Order: sequence, then C-alpha cells, then structure tokens
Amino acid sequence: MNNNKREKYLYALSESYPNISTAASEIISLNARRSLPKITEYFFSDLHGEHESFLYLLRSASGMIKVKIDDIFSMSVSASDREALAQLIYYPEKYIKSLADRSSLTDEWRQITLYRMILVCKKVSAKYTRSEVREKMPASFGYVLDELLNVTDDINRDFYYEEIIRSVISTGIADDFIIELAAVIRSLAIGKLHIIGDVFDRGPRADKIMNELVSVKDIDFEWGNHDVSWMGAAAGCPALIANVIRIALGYNGFDVLEDGYGLNLRPLSVFAAEAYADDECALFMPKTLDDVKYDVIDKSLTAKMHKAIVIIQLKLEGALIKRHPEYGMDDRSVFEKVDFRRGCITLGGMEYKLLDTNFPTVDPDDPLKLSEGEGELMSVLVNSFRHSRLLAEHIKFLYSHGSMYKLCNGNVLFHGCIPMTEDGEFREVETPVGRACGKALLDLTDGVVRRAYYSTYDSEEQKNALDFMWFLWCSKDSPLFGKCRLAFFERAFIGSHIPEAKELYDPYFSLSHTEENAKRILREFGLDPERGHIINGHVPVNQKDGESPIKADGRLFVIDGGISKAYRPKTGIAGYTLIYDSHSLQLAEHFPSDGGLYKTPKIKVVEKLEARCNISDTEAGVMLEQKAKDLMELIDAYRSGDIPERL
Repeated sequence: MNNNKREKYLYALSESYPNISTAASEIISLNARRSLPKITEYFFSDLHGEHESFLYLLRSASGMIKVKIDDIFSMSVSASDREALAQLIYYPEKYIKSLADRSSLTDEWRQITLYRMILVCKKVSAKYTRSEVREKMPASFGYVLDELLNVTDDINRDFYYEEIIRSVISTGIADDFIIELAAVIRSLAIGKLHIIGDVFDRGPRADKIMNELVSVKDIDFEWGNHDVSWMGAAAGCPALIANVIRIALGYNGFDVLEDGYGLNLRPLSVFAAEAYADDECALFMPKTLDDVKYDVIDKSLTAKMHKAIVIIQLKLEGALIKRHPEYGMDDRSVFEKVDFRRGCITLGGMEYKLLDTNFPTVDPDDPLKLSEGEGELMSVLVNSFRHSRLLAEHIKFLYSHGSMYKLCNGNVLFHGCIPMTEDGEFREVETPVGRACGKALLDLTDGVVRRAYYSTYDSEEQKNALDFMWFLWCSKDSPLFGKCRLAFFERAFIGSHIPEAKELYDPYFSLSHTEENAKRILREFGLDPERGHIINGHVPVNQKDGESPIKADGRLFVIDGGISKAYRPKTGIAGYTLIYDSHSLQLAEHFPSDGGLYKTPKIKVVEKLEARCNISDTEAGVMLEQKAKDLMELIDAYRSGDIPERL
C-alpha cells in the first residue's frame, strides 16, 4: 500500500479509535483474544431439508454440550439427570412445559437447574472474552448472567450465587431466565459453522433450516449442486424452476414450496388435471418420506403435476443444450431422441420401449417445443419464484455467506469435486468466461454464479450465466455434480436396470481417496499437504458396508453420511458432523430419531493436535495481529503529530 493510501487508511481507522488511549485499549483486547483457545468449528453437509434432525444437531452442538455436561458432573450427578439437563438446554420451552404438565415444576428444581446451567455456561464460554460472551446475552437478563458468570470472590461466591438465584426465582422470571440461559449456552457451544453444500431438496423443510441459519453469526456455505439449482430458480431460470418443483413433487414436498416460500402451484395443478385427466401417471407417484402438514393434495393429482413438470423440464433442458453446444452435453438431450409414434427410444445402440407413452403436450415433429399451456404456466411459475420474498432473503444469504470453496485454518472445503482425468490430471472445463481446471475452475465458476443473480435481469449476460447454473446442476464436467450423467429420464421412462441409467462418478471420487492425490489437491490450493485436510460432502458414506468417512490416510473427510431420510437405508446412519476444536478433530456419528426422540451422537477423536491450538494459530489470529499492528502504527502517527488526537 503506497504512503497516500496508507495515510487515508489510518485516518479512517482513527474514526473508530480517536486517540492513543482507545487505540491502546483495543490492542490489549486484541492480544488477549489471540491468547485464547481457538473456537470450535462445526462442519455439516447435505442437510437436504431435514430440518428436525438438523435443528436437533444444531441445538445439541452434535452432542458436544452433553460432553461438557458429563465433564462437569460425571462424579456428582446421575446419568439420567445429566441427560435431562442436556435435553433441557436443547429444548427448554418444551421441557419446562412437560414438567408443568406433570406438576413437577418446583422452585427446588429451578434452583438446582440454574446452578448447574451456570456451570455449563462457564465451561462453554471459556474460549471467549468477557465482552464476546456479553454480546450473546439477552439484553433483559444480561446483567444478571454477567454477574453469575464472573464471580471472583471465592469466599462469598456460593452465598452470592444463592442470593441471585433466589431473587430470580422469587420475582417469577426463573423459567424465562432458564430459556434465555439455554440459548446462550447453545450459542457459545458452536463457535463457527460450515455448511458444505446441499441445504435443499428431498427433505420436507429446507426453508426452516435456512430460517435458523440466517441467525447464526459466524457461518459460511460451500454451495452444492442442489443449492445452485435453487439459486438459479430464484433468479428465474425456467429449467431450474422445473427441476426444483420436480424434485419437491417427487418427495411430496408441498410444504416447502407453498407454506415455506409461498410459491403458487395452483396453476400447475389446474394445468396437470386438465392435460393428464385420463392418465393415472402411475410412474410419477410421490415418495412419501414425510407427511404433508399444511397443503394436503391427493396423490393422484400430485402424480399428474409431477409428470407435467417432468415433461416441461425435459423440453426446457433439451432446448438449453441446443443453445450451448460448448457444454458438450448433446448425449443428454434425450427427449428429442424419443420415437413418440412408436413409444420407444434408442440409447447406446439398444432400442427400449418406454414405460409411459402418453404425451398429450408433445408435438412428435418438434418435441422440445412447449405447448401454449406449458408456456403460459412457466411464465406464471417464473414470476412466482422471482417474487417470493422469503426465498429471495434466503438466496441472498447463500450468496453473501457462500462460495464455491473456502480455505479455513489450513483446510479446503468444497461440496463436490475437482474434475480430474483417469490419470489424475486436473481436467479443463469450459465456462462462460474461459476454460480452466483445478482451483482456477472454481474461481471462475464462483464469478459466473454471482453474475447469474446480480446481473441485469434478462440481459444476455444473465441468461448465459443462468444457463451455466443448470450446467453446474447436472453436467459431467460440473465440480458440483461430478457424475457422468443425471439419468432421471432413463430411470423414469425405462428403468434403472439399463446401462444408460447408471450415474458413474468423476475419477476425483476414487483418486482423491489416495494420500498422494489428496496431497496434490491440497497443494493446488496452496495448503500444507502434511497438515491440511479436504472436507467434502456430496457422496453418501455407506457405513453399514464398512465404508469410512476418513480417507487418504486422514487427509480427506467425506461427511455426507445420510442425514437425508432418502439415503439412510443405504448408509445405515443419519449423517456426520466434523468438529474441530483446540485439541483435536472429532467425528460425531448421528443416529436416526426413534419416534421423534433423538439419541446423542457418538463422538470419537480422529486426529489429535500436537499442541493446543490458540486463536493466534488461526487465520482469525493473523487478522487480529494485523489489526494490532495497524493500531500501533496509528498510535505512532498520534505521537508524531501526523494525525491529531481527538478527546
């Protein structure tokens, strides 16, 4: 930075620190923070709309709150009471109500509970400065909580605690105080949250997950292909709007579309009921993993709507592929290859009869052309997606806190893959702004994704970027998809038994499992291959078949373990959380709920750090150190008279 720019920067800094005293005070605070242990990072992936499971994991810090409780009380409190305390912290309103319903909500319980919760709060706040803890406290109870957490007089401490807690109870605010204290504990337990892709699709309420995540202070997203599909849909891409609706209807997901985001599906139901009036649409009956709660629609009508949007999507995708021969996806324009008069298709040199041959909206001579009714319907749906207030809010949050990848404390986080050749080279991929491979491909892609949302609506720049969003959703060259094809046409109309229905993974997904290739990828991102890690999602880990999420001799973690109900029969569990604290990397293994009751995840240490990691050892610590140096330079400028102090 040249001298002129440096001087301007110091003048700007002086607005916040107008004199030597304020600058020196901040330097002391920054250095104190750097000496604290690093905050605990939590890594989740592939949430897929499973809001109840995820919110439990978020509230329980994937079992780490229970670990803290056991550390404090294992010798003094029974296992059942420790579990009860954990459940209270996770869901205090529900727990207190259940006690009240059983007439078990007594002042004695309140007194014991408050004392125990203060000790838990002290434990989880140990990695924060007092001011940081105070920021997380509710204004209404901040003073009382601060006093309880920071008693220093050992002689009078017990008496002081007792007097404050007795006052809290006698004034009738104990239950509200417990609820607020539980929220503070939960907030302190998770220092930083990383979501490594795919918040959306399959599960019932991605909107509820997003509602929770927007309130998290320190969070980042590494976009997945399902996220990009919704991001493109929100920006008005017709093919991705059809895709989002198709997946939701396939899983009976009306709640997220209509109740969650207020998207108007009435025109689709009217169109489908008329166009497919005499068609049972048996192949398109939804998979019912979750019951619809708010807008129950007859399954036969859902099937008609599902088929209607599938046909529209196939037409839109075929037209999109024709617009972009540079994508190299001609093999996926399958719908125009159908012989509609004979009801068959030739793929891979083999002719297959279609399982469904009723296509009332298809012109055999121009199969990719939308019918008049389909065109009008898509205009309505595009308008509905573009004007959903909550969807826009959530998508903007994904943009402001998200990216294609993230480098954090020596680790690289990305959802899918780095496209590779069979011999282990990074594969070049065409993008709207040039060809690239490896890290450069993700950098270029990140820019195009942002252009799709922020460019002038309906400009050529935005149209091309939106089309590329569809490419990212399903292309064999997409770093977010990483399979040879998305074969939903083959599975729907022919069957999953044919070779063309197989979705083979990019070579990355086998090559990265070797230590040599994992280290090569780490070097591509400028990371230390001996200490860094790749943290991935996207591919479910089949634990029941003996597969481990830890690969490449500990250099790669694949943490998609099946939090989505759709994958649990295959994986045998309900997902993973990777937890990185100041001592170690730990893996939490989630269990499916039993009748709505959740079992605390099983946590194991997978890598012990050589020495305790402080904030000074992290990227945040480097930033704090730089700020302290800048403030020291500001103090020098005050002392030399180059910048005048203000009282």
